[in-house]
Amino acid sequence: MADVAPALPLSADQYAEGVRSGDVTVLARAITLVESTAPQHGVQAAQLMKLLLPYGDHSVRIGITGIPGVGKSTFIEAFGVYLCEQGHRVAVLAVDPTSVVSGGSILGDKTRMEKMSRLPAAYIRPSPSGGALGGVTRKTRETITLCEAAGYDVILVETVGVGQSEIAVRSMTDFFLLLALTGAGDELQGIKKGIVEMADAIAVTKADGDNLVAAERLQLELAQVLHLLAPATAGWRPEVLTCSAVKGNGIPEVWVVVEKFREEMTTSGEWGARRLAQVQEGLVEFAREQVLAGMLESPAVQQDLNDLGEAVAEGRMTLREAAGKVAADFLAAKR
Repeated sequence: MADVAPALPLSADQYAEGVRSGDVTVLARAITLVESTAPQHGVQAAQLMKLLLPYGDHSVRIGITGIPGVGKSTFIEAFGVYLCEQGHRVAVLAVDPTSVVSGGSILGDKTRMEKMSRLPAAYIRPSPSGGALGGVTRKTRETITLCEAAGYDVILVETVGVGQSEIAVRSMTDFFLLLALTGAGDELQGIKKGIVEMADAIAVTKADGDNLVAAERLQLELAQVLHLLAPATAGWRPEVLTCSAVKGNGIPEVWVVVEKFREEMTTSGEWGARRLAQVQEGLVEFAREQVLAGMLESPAVQQDLNDLGEAVAEGRMTLREAAGKVAADFLAAKR
């Protein structure tokens, strides 16, 4: 087998041109660029994002969550294929948990979404979380912008379904969909109240065959629960649907709810408010990341970690006192 020549480096302008033309190879490389933690890549990534600034913010961003086994990947594939058949271009950002030991990720979503991965109008990007809070890639917000600039008008962001990932994904999407599953005994006990409160819609999956009656019963129970909770989005009453990704039943109805949500929230002004909140969350997230990186690189902080760490370990100073001094020394060094 002949050796494959390594890809030549691209300038920020070349990245931008490739992304805008819909070149999926360049798009993949651009996402890798913004995900990189290398300082030199950070500079070029910043240039690229500035060039693409006028071309984002036009898609529908949908967060999708659910407990393991609920069928997220199966649902996303059926939903994505349906949307592509309706003329949409769909990007799936499936975030895998990264091993805290090896730093590796499974990144198997393309394998699980085989049919969708073959569609020209679909793009699937599994990304390692890099240890970010909730298992969500720190750069997912920029990845969304890259996909929008490449012409994808529906962005599906799948959570890993654990910890704080739902909150993080909810903060960067327009519509938050919770997938629920029957067959776990007391189904309502298996669904966190906090996640239900964040949902703009709930879809009970695997509603077919012998499971159809149970799915419809859970649909009714969830609808009653939602009636007692404050809606996640002002002016919107979350809906509960049933669907079968295998049979295709209920998939179009999920999109009807999303479109209804977008129309009503655009009219009320809540859509724009949600987008502003996404930007504000992103600002805090990126600022926190940059401040933390600068803090860890500070010689003053490094010295404090050595000296004060010993003081705390030996019981001569509280952790709160030491942390306060670390922060104060860092700020003093920046003046």
